[in-house]
Amino acid sequence: MSDDARFTVLDTIRRQLAADPDVETLIDDSPEEAYARIPRTYQRTAKLNREETLELFYDRLRDYDSELVFTDEAGIANAVAQAMREANESLLLVPAGVPQEWLPQNDIEVRRDFDLPLQPLEEPRVVLTPCTVAIAMSGTIILEHSDEQGRRAATLLPDHHICVLWRDQVVETIAEALQRITHRTSPITTIAGPSATSDIEMTRIRGVHGPRRLTAIIL
Repeated sequence: MSDDARFTVLDTIRRQLAADPDVETLIDDSPEEAYARIPRTYQRTAKLNREETLELFYDRLRDYDSELVFTDEAGIANAVAQAMREANESLLLVPAGVPQEWLPQNDIEVRRDFDLPLQPLEEPRVVLTPCTVAIAMSGTIILEHSDEQGRRAATLLPDHHICVLWRDQVVETIAEALQRITHRTSPITTIAGPSATSDIEMTRIRGVHGPRRLTAIIL
């Protein structure tokens, strides 16, 4: 960035801040000094208690039109089967590391993702994965693409993503979540509800960049 462009950016910040009565003292600063004194609002530590954190996360998921199912580990297979019945689907894609105990035993065809070519990968309409961590503040689920969570393509191509997560995987802030990511060289995917976008007329369309439906099974 040239000096002129840098000055323009900092001067714009300075002039905008000058309109705020809480930062009147910045008016007489140089652009560099004004920028250095802008309050930093990035929250790095948790402020909510455990139940408040969970309720915030659930509210965010509901706001994003996600489906929430509460059960225990013994009920995962039944919860998966129920979610698939409601979606009228019978073909399930699972990564190599998903436990057999999570899989429905009746009326569901299961395909393990052992590096399937992309075309067969598109055929299953439902994918089942665990998650690595979830962020209450933003309602975000994070996947690390190892054996348990599969290839990134396998979580983006199916129409319906069923994600299993434990309550103790939910943290309040982004900073806390990043500390739980262990596979530093693996791709990650961040999911905030079903994939959706809006066109120029603000018509909301689901499924453009990933699954159109998200079911969170919370243990």
